[in-house]
Amino acid sequence: MSPQTLPAASATTSLTGAEIVLRALKEQGVDVIFGYPGGAVLPIYDAIFQQNAIRHILVRHEQAAVHAAEGYARSTGKVGCVLVTSGPGATNAVTGLVDALMDSIPIVCLTGQVATHLIGNDAFQEADTTGITRPATKHNYLVKDIRKLAETVHDAFYVARSGRPGPVVIDLPKDILVGKGPYTEAPKREHRSYRPQVEPDAGQIRKAVAMLKAAKRPVVYAGGGVINAGPEAAALLGKLVRMASLPCTNTLMGLGAFPASDPQFLGMLGMHGTYEANLAMHGCDVMFNIGARFDDRVTGRLNAFSPGSLKIHADIDPSSINKNVKVEVPVVGDAAAVLRAMIAAWDEEPAQQDREAIAAWWRQIDLWRGKKCLDYVQTGKIIKPQHAVKRLYELTKESGRETFISTEVGQHQMWAAQYFGFEKPNRWMTSGGLGTMGYGLPAAMGVQVAHPDALCIDIAGEASILMNIQEMATLAQYRLPVKVFILNNQYMGMVRQWQELLHGSRYSESYSEALPDFVKLAESFHGVGMRIEGADDLDRVIREMIAIDRPVIVDCAVDEKENVMPMIPSGAAHNEMLLASGQESGGGASVTDQGMGLV
Repeated sequence: MSPQTLPAASATTSLTGAEIVLRALKEQGVDVIFGYPGGAVLPIYDAIFQQNAIRHILVRHEQAAVHAAEGYARSTGKVGCVLVTSGPGATNAVTGLVDALMDSIPIVCLTGQVATHLIGNDAFQEADTTGITRPATKHNYLVKDIRKLAETVHDAFYVARSGRPGPVVIDLPKDILVGKGPYTEAPKREHRSYRPQVEPDAGQIRKAVAMLKAAKRPVVYAGGGVINAGPEAAALLGKLVRMASLPCTNTLMGLGAFPASDPQFLGMLGMHGTYEANLAMHGCDVMFNIGARFDDRVTGRLNAFSPGSLKIHADIDPSSINKNVKVEVPVVGDAAAVLRAMIAAWDEEPAQQDREAIAAWWRQIDLWRGKKCLDYVQTGKIIKPQHAVKRLYELTKESGRETFISTEVGQHQMWAAQYFGFEKPNRWMTSGGLGTMGYGLPAAMGVQVAHPDALCIDIAGEASILMNIQEMATLAQYRLPVKVFILNNQYMGMVRQWQELLHGSRYSESYSEALPDFVKLAESFHGVGMRIEGADDLDRVIREMIAIDRPVIVDCAVDEKENVMPMIPSGAAHNEMLLASGQESGGGASVTDQGMGLV
């Protein structure tokens, strides 16, 4: 076999199982696999060695392989591919699989398995991978017949990318990989059983448009489903929002679906969302949710969530509709298809918007904006974390380079969401549903593989970054110039914040003791280490970091006691927000058809 190509194949050609897998991956458009070898998958690694069609990235931990594939998938819109061995290889991948499931990221994870005749015998490095991953995946397979191997791989990619995307596992016994069998091409026909509804029902679209047109206080609430539907969906969202003068807010996973700089953008919604976004949600009379699942971090206390509104929910996953919040108009369909249909139906709907009411609604929103809930004061040498993120955003924008941001999980994640403006979809990689510490570095690695000329930055905390710090070795091996920007406040910041607010400032096990010297740590991994001690050095170091064409860790010392505000306390409603010191919430807002005002 030529080292440049995979073997030619047809239904009558006999290939090894490992060759069949690689042939199917290539047919599915896979150009890179993130993985870690082990005994059960060595036949695949041997086949990888003998071809150059598909690149392999050697990670240092299987969890990181899945997060890297997530970053790759999230930034490209393609399916990410992972290869791990049996037993501990597969179980190490589970955290990443659950993360991808919660955030609807399309992943196909190939796991090795002991030979079929050993399954159930407690063989070396055996685990019940399909049993373990059943609740962690959208679907999984155990291949026991080599004649069905290629078909299974094709099926897995279809399931991963179709409908609501998600992770799929294919468990591959070693005897299947070394045996020989036929190759079958990807089917051109529709899937025999799984055919998600893409086009929305026309009657439901007419109801949704009529309800929105009749609204006096509308709001659009867009989530990660808009981004998963592709760049056209984000463009269509912008068109609908502007043509109808609608206020628009995004979830954490939806940031970038609507431009942050647009005057109709209210900012992020939810527990650490903006005052204006949350009060608009609380006080609206019609809510249009597209591609979001009414997550608890968005809704707050359910019985007080947007109590006076009629609700439209558009989602490709029918099981998400009426799951957490009852809605008046359910619309099942792909986000792009739904938005396209709504724009087309808008002009056909005879009713006209109440422009005076809409104008009054915008005046109320401007009053809420007047709170300037994200304002902070940067004085003296000690760096406010908000200021660090804002300057990082401004200086990356000044550089003119295409920039992708990933995060770990914690306070730094929320500050990144609040102060880094995203104008386009697919530029923001974060762990939303599962909240996985250790996500950001490998995710940035996957993005950098997909976009080698882009600026890829992981905004991190000093605690989270240590969860997958070993991936600095992967960056060095493949010369991936990922930048890690640590907001170092010496604490597990979000844990400390909750302990301060809810547990009488008893900081149990939240102080980050015995931290490494991050500068030396970066150098030990063949990268560049830099430290920022005071505000005067911030801009200079960020500019140097951007200019360096190598992996960089910047250890930025920030105010240890700063909290993420605004904040909706656990169990509270949207109009019961806590604001930063010196800002008064006014007890929320009272909004009726007769009048609007802060109370």
